[in-house]
Parts: sequence; C-alpha cells; structure tokens
Amino acid sequence: MYPTALTQLARANPFSAPLFTLQKVDEPETHTPVQKRRLAAAAVAEGDSCEFGSQKYFILCGFGGILSCGTTHTAVVPLDLVKCRMQVQSGDSCEFGSTKYYALCGFGGILSCGITHTAVVPLDLVKCRLQVDPAKYKSIFNGFSITIKEDGVRGLAKGWAPTFIGYSMQGLCKFGFYEVFKILYGDLLGEENAYLWRTSLYLAASASAEFFADIALAPMEACKVRIQTQPGYANTLRECAPKMYAEEGLWAFYKGVVPLWMRQIPYTMMKFACFERTVELLYKYVVPKPRSECSKPEQLVVTFVAGYIAGVFCAIVSHPADSVVSVLNKEKGSTAAQVLKRLGPMGVWKGLVARIIMIGTLTALQWFIYDSVKVYFRLPRPPPPEMPESLKKKLGLTE
Repeated sequence: MYPTALTQLARANPFSAPLFTLQKVDEPETHTPVQKRRLAAAAVAEGDSCEFGSQKYFILCGFGGILSCGTTHTAVVPLDLVKCRMQVQSGDSCEFGSTKYYALCGFGGILSCGITHTAVVPLDLVKCRLQVDPAKYKSIFNGFSITIKEDGVRGLAKGWAPTFIGYSMQGLCKFGFYEVFKILYGDLLGEENAYLWRTSLYLAASASAEFFADIALAPMEACKVRIQTQPGYANTLRECAPKMYAEEGLWAFYKGVVPLWMRQIPYTMMKFACFERTVELLYKYVVPKPRSECSKPEQLVVTFVAGYIAGVFCAIVSHPADSVVSVLNKEKGSTAAQVLKRLGPMGVWKGLVARIIMIGTLTALQWFIYDSVKVYFRLPRPPPPEMPESLKKKLGLTE
C-alpha cells in the first residue's frame, strides 16, 4: 500500500507515471459526509401560514402582485391620462414622431411636389429653353409664342410625365426625411440647444433630406430636360428613357446628380429654414393674435404667405446651378465645369424672372398643400418654437 499523500498526488497527475504503476487501494474515509441543505425549511417557522416554497406560498405571492400592481396603476390613471394627452394631443390622429406621422408627411410631400411641379410644366419648359438657347428664346412671352407656333398648345405640356414621377419621389424623400432629421437632430442637441440653434437645425435637416431626394429625382429630371430642350429627340417618357439608356447607359440618368445637389440642396435649405423662421416672425409681428387662437384656414393663409417669401429667396440662391443642370442634360459629354465656364457670370442668370415667378408660386403652393394634408389627416402641428423655461431661468428672464 502506498502512502495516502502519494496516492492522491498520482491520481491528480494527468500523465502516467513512467517508473511505477499505481494499484487501487482501499483507504479509510477521514471525513464525515455533509448533508445538502434544501432551500426550503423542513418545518414551518413559528407564525408562518405555510412552508416557504410551497404551492400555497406561490399562489399567495401571485395574489399580492395582483393587488400591488392593479391598485397602484389604477390610482395614477389621471396622471397617465395627462401624459398620454401630452403625447397625442386632443384631435390628433397619431403621436408626433411616430411611424404613421412620418408616412403621412411623406404622402403630403408626394402631393405637394408632384402636383405643383406638374402644374407649372409650361413655364418650366419655357424657362429651360431660355437657359439653353437664349439666342432663339429671348424672353418669357417670346418663348411661349415660339413654342406654341412650333409645337402647338400641346407642346407646352412636354415632359409632364417625368416631372410628375420625379418630383413625387423627390417630395416623398424631401418632406418625409426632413421631419425625421429635424426630430433626430433636435433630440441630439437637447431642448435648449435645439431652440438656440434652430436655424442651423433647419438647415442641417433639410440638407440631409435633399441629398437623398435628389438621388430619387435625377433620372426623371434628366428625361424631362432632354424632352423639353431637344426638339425631335423624344416626345414622351416611354420614348426618351430607353433611348437615353441605349445611347449612354445608366450614367445618362445620373450624370446630372452633382449639379442637381448644387441646385437643390441650397434651394431646399433656404426653402425650409426661411419658411420656418418666416412663420415664426409672422405670428410674432404680423398676425394680430396667437397661433392657438387662429382658425385652420387662417393658419393655412400664413403658411402660403411664408411659403411664397421663402420661394423668392430659393429661386435666387439656386438659379445658377439650375442653368448648369439644364444645359448639362441637353448636351452629351459635357461636364458641369465646362458648362459653367461657357455660360459665364451673366449667362447663369438667364431666365431668373421666370424662375422667381415659378418657384415663388411653386413653393407657396407646396407648403399650402403639405400643411393642408397635415390638417386633413389630423397630424400634430407644433406651434413655432418658444424659449424653454429652463433657458429662461438661466438667462434670468424669469424668477
């Protein structure tokens, strides 16, 4: 028999011993067995009605949970009701910032941009022809006259299909994503900073939204300009799109996306930021009563006026890039830099008056339709931002 310590050491060794072989030996037990303790006590403690962990114990614990949650939540029903009404105000069909809210805002964007851009196709057609062929089309009225003589009255509607499809998709992304980014960036900034930097917030949210909106718009914009500015190339979208793809491939539809960003992103930044701040100033200095006391039709009138003012600034800011886009989509193989150099500092401003009339009316109608959709579907329409109480206290404006 080997010593007990040596036996234990050999059994613990994971390798076989090379010089000897261990044999099994019976060793006396030197320890007493330890009884495992159960969680539940074997007997009911004095004063308890049942054993811990018994069936009766679990049933009564569940009954206690019913009383604790049911009683407390019922007691705070008034407070919960106020909280819910703060989230979804009386009369609103959904919560501000919900999926339904974003979806209906996108639908409002489809209607506002698709309908309005299609309605001004004749003016847009003449404006594009003024930009790409100023020698032939010398003014707005001259452009209309020549177009009607050459193509008839129906010629003024050329490009309506790509206009409707393209700008509907653009409106979906522009207005839908603007609401998303405005709430997202506002939450990141916090309540106080979102108020202090609200103009920057509008600019950042609208620029982010327009980046994606132009990707959706670019193919139809290329088709529209090709139909309107190249007589004889194609008369319909069904003719134009396959022909462009056969001649230049997929790039034909996206070669104008960079100048489109140059045109549309500044335009949209001005459109949203100017509109938001104009609405705020109109209710503060022009409208004789608070917005909460104005009827829905009165609020929509303010929306239209603010939209028109914003549209005038939008047209001026974005017109040079618009001229480049029009010429670029007409010509094959040209780049934005080449077109800009050829047009010169004066050539990029051709057709500005027509664009101001078109964009001013367009922007005003877009905001009017968009806000009308919100009213019709009873979407939340927060009033112009006001300084938070916490910021007023920091600035010493309140005690």
